[in-house]
Amino acid sequence: MVNGDGAHEHTGEAELKQHGNGEADAEEESNEQEVIVIQDTGFTVKIQAPGTEPFDLQVSPQEMVQEIHQVLMDREDTCHRTCFSLQLDGNVLDNFAELKSIEGLQEGSLLKVVEEPYTVREARIHVRHIRDLLKSLDPSDAYNGVDCNSLSFLSIFTDGDLGDSGKRKKKGNDLEQIDCTPPEHILPGSKERPLVPLQPQNKDWKPMQCLKVLTMSGWNPPPGNRKMHGDLMYLYIVTVEERHVSVTASTRGFYLNQSTTYSFNPKPANPSFLSHSLVELLSQISPAFKKNFTALQKKRVQRHPFERIATPFQVYSWTAPQVDHAMDCVRAEDAYTSRLGYEEHIPGQTRDWNEELQTTRELPRKNLPERLLRERAIFKVHSDFAAAATRGAMAVIDGNVMAINPGEETRMQMFIWNNIFFSLGFDVRDHYRELGGDAAAHAAPTNDLNGVRAYGAVDVEGLYTLGTVVVDYRGYRVTAQSIIPGILEREQEQSVIYGSIDFGKTVVSHSKYLELLEKTSRPLKVQRHNVLNEKNETVELCSSVECKGIIGNDGRHYILDLLRTFPPDLNFLPVDGEELPPESQRQGFPRQHRHRLACLRQELIEAFVEHRYLLFMKMAALQLMQQKANKDSNKTETPAITATSETSTEKNSSEPATNGPLDSAGKELEESIPGLAQAKELAETLVAEDGSDPKSREVVLNACKAVGSISNTSFDIRFNPDIFSPGVRFPDNSVDEVQKQKQLLKDAAAFLVSCQIPSLIKDCLDHSALPMDGATLTEALHQRGINVRYLGTILEFVEKTPAKAQLEHIYRIGVSELITRCAKHIFKTYLQGVELSALSAAVSHFLNCFLSSFPDAVAHLPPDELVSRRKSRKRRNRVPGGGDNTAWASLTPSELWKNIASEAQSYYHYNIQCESVDQVVEKYSFQKTTLLREISIKTGIQILIKEYNFDSRHKPAFTEEDILNIFPVVKHVNPKASDAFHFFQSGQAKVQQGFLKEGCELINEALNLFNNVYGAMHVEICACLRLLARLNYIMGDHPEALSNQQKAALMSERVLGIEHPNTIQEYMHLALYCFANGQLSTALKLLYRARYLMLLVCGEDHPEMALLDSNIGLVLHGVMEYDLSLRFLENALNINTKYHGPRSLKVALSHHLVARVYESKAEFRSALQHEKEGYTIYKNQMGEAHEKTKESSDYLKYLTQQAVALQRTMNEIYKNGSNASIMPLKFTAPSMASVLEQLNIINGIIFIPLSQKDLENLKAEVHRRQQLQELGKSEEPTEESQLQLEDKIPID
Repeated sequence: MVNGDGAHEHTGEAELKQHGNGEADAEEESNEQEVIVIQDTGFTVKIQAPGTEPFDLQVSPQEMVQEIHQVLMDREDTCHRTCFSLQLDGNVLDNFAELKSIEGLQEGSLLKVVEEPYTVREARIHVRHIRDLLKSLDPSDAYNGVDCNSLSFLSIFTDGDLGDSGKRKKKGNDLEQIDCTPPEHILPGSKERPLVPLQPQNKDWKPMQCLKVLTMSGWNPPPGNRKMHGDLMYLYIVTVEERHVSVTASTRGFYLNQSTTYSFNPKPANPSFLSHSLVELLSQISPAFKKNFTALQKKRVQRHPFERIATPFQVYSWTAPQVDHAMDCVRAEDAYTSRLGYEEHIPGQTRDWNEELQTTRELPRKNLPERLLRERAIFKVHSDFAAAATRGAMAVIDGNVMAINPGEETRMQMFIWNNIFFSLGFDVRDHYRELGGDAAAHAAPTNDLNGVRAYGAVDVEGLYTLGTVVVDYRGYRVTAQSIIPGILEREQEQSVIYGSIDFGKTVVSHSKYLELLEKTSRPLKVQRHNVLNEKNETVELCSSVECKGIIGNDGRHYILDLLRTFPPDLNFLPVDGEELPPESQRQGFPRQHRHRLACLRQELIEAFVEHRYLLFMKMAALQLMQQKANKDSNKTETPAITATSETSTEKNSSEPATNGPLDSAGKELEESIPGLAQAKELAETLVAEDGSDPKSREVVLNACKAVGSISNTSFDIRFNPDIFSPGVRFPDNSVDEVQKQKQLLKDAAAFLVSCQIPSLIKDCLDHSALPMDGATLTEALHQRGINVRYLGTILEFVEKTPAKAQLEHIYRIGVSELITRCAKHIFKTYLQGVELSALSAAVSHFLNCFLSSFPDAVAHLPPDELVSRRKSRKRRNRVPGGGDNTAWASLTPSELWKNIASEAQSYYHYNIQCESVDQVVEKYSFQKTTLLREISIKTGIQILIKEYNFDSRHKPAFTEEDILNIFPVVKHVNPKASDAFHFFQSGQAKVQQGFLKEGCELINEALNLFNNVYGAMHVEICACLRLLARLNYIMGDHPEALSNQQKAALMSERVLGIEHPNTIQEYMHLALYCFANGQLSTALKLLYRARYLMLLVCGEDHPEMALLDSNIGLVLHGVMEYDLSLRFLENALNINTKYHGPRSLKVALSHHLVARVYESKAEFRSALQHEKEGYTIYKNQMGEAHEKTKESSDYLKYLTQQAVALQRTMNEIYKNGSNASIMPLKFTAPSMASVLEQLNIINGIIFIPLSQKDLENLKAEVHRRQQLQELGKSEEPTEESQLQLEDKIPID
């Protein structure tokens, strides 16, 4: 850290680390060659700052001078300077120049830090920076969810940075010093779920006080005559020693003046202590400041950089302790000067968001360095825009922004703030009357956002979308959009030159738009089609009718209202006279939905098209076999098929291709017809032919017809998004086409129900999908293209599954998600009627009705003197969040639960027969803390962290003091780092083929590129680091594995949340690498923390808990805590038996682990019993000859010998009393190596001297697990894993 190497990361500008490994594989694409371009070697410069020794700093030629400034403002010995220039040989360097463009700057140059005179702006920046340094260890910004701060607790469990501790701490032989007993609530079987340990006390956070008060003085701004003396502003400071001083910030620096609270005397005091930096001044007048500030900065730079770098998007914590509210001038000023001109210190008052968003899109992207610059700019602007839009939306709902149409009623108002346009999610002017009114108006913004995301990902040059952020706050939905230049000056009718503003009654088209949208038509699977306008003329479109094209005053082609980018979901759109396929009807579809905007997800469209493509190949192959086609068909390829097969594989990064079982007909065909595979190959060559052979043309034509392709000569499926839109009419000549499109939509809806839902359940059964909470369950649904409105259907499906017992965890998470979502819907309308002064009372009352066993929860209305009735009636609701009724106070628990049950019935078509929270908890074995976490995260509530008594029947669980805050829930676009992602994928592929070293290099490269685009903190970087750590570990580099995994765990806490399921996984990985590095007590602490978090998030009854408990049991066995170890291992055995079936190999391994502990305790009978169970499973599953069966049988023999020896000894003692000659028995503590070996096995990591072929399969296996983020499938038999691998790897 000392050489400022970690500090670059602090500014989020982590440059590419210079690897200089230019040996790119010849077969990799050309972009590998380009990487070398951006890796110009770095060089070292000397920096000389006033009052410090010169020091060396490593820089790279691409850096700007500004980045050196950032490093100096972060370094311990120069952090108090902000207003300085860097000079080389007396010449001032330009802040925005790249280092390589500066003449004479080379290896070893000396840069001087020269203090510059202050301006008001510089003085403010200085005060803000000093305040940030004083607050750098204070977590209150993270609790309050500001400035992209978020919590991290990892360092408490690792005692600081793991890298150093390995050298400091004694190695694992000092076992007796380790206290292994976990707190009571972590032990298996414990029923209490305390909340307080979620945020352990960090001793570093007891801030060392440097000052009591630092605030702007009431004498600001300086009067004219003082301005002419160079006074910029006045500060009022109280030191820890209770000395009150008044400080002048002048152009020359800071000095004491003679003013007091009530008399103004700006003359310098004697002595005035004039100093260029405020820190130097304070260090002279306050010894406590000097001592504590130095200590604070030491601590600050010792923290891992990842604990303090800002995250790209704000993460909110749903719990917080009671934090003291201290005086803070900068915070106070920020709140009232809406901080616009201050943001990022940009010249000009406000940012032109639209211009920034569109200009970054226009940056060149021909080669890798250009693309990196472009993606970095796009990402940065997006994250700034999301932050600004969130602040604006909250300001709008809190009533702090004037509407642009103040005369209208509140629901209809629109707002502009900071160049962003805000509208509320209500159906104004009956726009959505036909589509479901307010419900449609609430759904439209998220649909629109999905459209923006999809068009943004296709990234067509010349086609522009609006920056869009959807914010849910205090029961209102606000859409924030960037503003098209000139749109506010004209009427909408005259500006729309493409699409329709009245849902298809009048429609216009435009050739330029058709040309641009045509480029998106294949990747988004949108079909060009004709519709009729009001004059019955044919108009051609290449999008849905609502999609409007507007050319802004800047000449750019914008598209907006993309809410129907994807085709409608017919399962939730009953249409008169249309029958759905039987698969859908059997499940009770079509069902009535709240609105008519329900559409299919992009992931579903992708999966459906891919499924159809396989079907298409099979059809062609079957016909070929029937024709006994001429084998020597010429193999000239036309691009027709290759192009489309690419589109079906171009998956979005976040959606691994998970198509479940192809429809069963296809499977049976495959099994029943010999030689189908060869026929398929034929079909591929045939489809790729130029169609000269009439027979092959016919084959393709029939196959195209059968799968609903829009072309007769190649496979090409696209959807017409206007089918079933009310008000859209099609010309007569396209009747057949429309009929085909209708059929395609019905098939897609049936595909979701008959393929994707069963495939999800199958993945849950074989544990390749392991959701732990509502968010991860939703993610699993979305990856397979299933909307959350199908939750009820999924739960019914689980209920009917024969293996229901093995899906209990999915069922429980699903029902809890359904209930909390229903509660969220009710909470939304509940909050809209609450005035600001009653907010905490209303929220606590709602939570009491939802979770507390107290039957008659009574709401506390604010005291009367605060509510002047007469006044409030006169001013009916002038601001959106200003309801002043008290209807909310009459809600009762039984009424709320009735509403939840009816909401579940009407929205999810699912039946919950429960009238109170206690019945629900009883029936579905929920935990109330889990429900509290889910509802808080979904609605943005932040509660006080303390133990709540939910079950008391005498008093409610929550009071208004327990509700600390209400945060916005924000949805926005996540721009992707495409090149980095390709490197990551090719790295994964290399690992899969067994080339670990090459894979590792590619993934390191991906990491560099990710850092280059996203800065240092991002979810994808987290995944990258985790995979790197795993590779380091497999290749035997344990310290490096530890360092990378520590970063991954820290980053997961910061970016996803301290108790996110992903964070729990990272903790488990980290514990394994700690153990391998001999840090046993740390490994245990991490595992206990992971277990606590998992208990809080999903309870004990979850298949992943078995893996966690096996890990804990093994480590405890290693430190000879046998009884404790047995508690965990036996619990793991029970859970494995429940979720994997008593005959599974997982269970056999569990038996073996338990047997080993009994052996160590010399209880041979129990050991034998367990090992026999394991042996039986191995014998039945794998046969006598398999090595696992043999190992088990050898161990049984060994145990039997030991048991016999022990028995003999005992008999000897009985017979001859104390003078018996006793054979020494071998009671051995297990060696660390043997424990580590078992740990590796259960975590799915195997090191074996392998042949190349085995190695390939193994790497693939590791990679597959990596992808599923899922541990512990290693003991599957090799034959079986071979099968599982077939579909993933091209085995040559």
